[in-house]
Amino acid sequence: MTRLDAQAARSRLAGLPGWTLDGDLIQRTYAFADFVHAMRFVDAVAAEAERVQHHPDILVRYSKVTLSLSTHDVGGLSPKDFDFAAAADRLSAPAR
Repeated sequence: MTRLDAQAARSRLAGLPGWTLDGDLIQRTYAFADFVHAMRFVDAVAAEAERVQHHPDILVRYSKVTLSLSTHDVGGLSPKDFDFAAAADRLSAPAR
């Protein structure tokens, strides 16, 4: 796995509305109707993370869930982070 340079990261980020670049990670906060819906999303994200063996940092604040992604093995962002971000966006749709 190769670390993406800043230009490649910004280019990939353009295809992920709602995600922001913060140094060596990308981050997005999802808002749900309530805590139960937020936790359903977290459960779906956890299952996907195990399936692809790429684990985000997850912060839950009642009905809001923030995901932070970075590839520790490369010391920054890799294609895996952007692929997982797109998967998380797909998972968020039915949980809302």
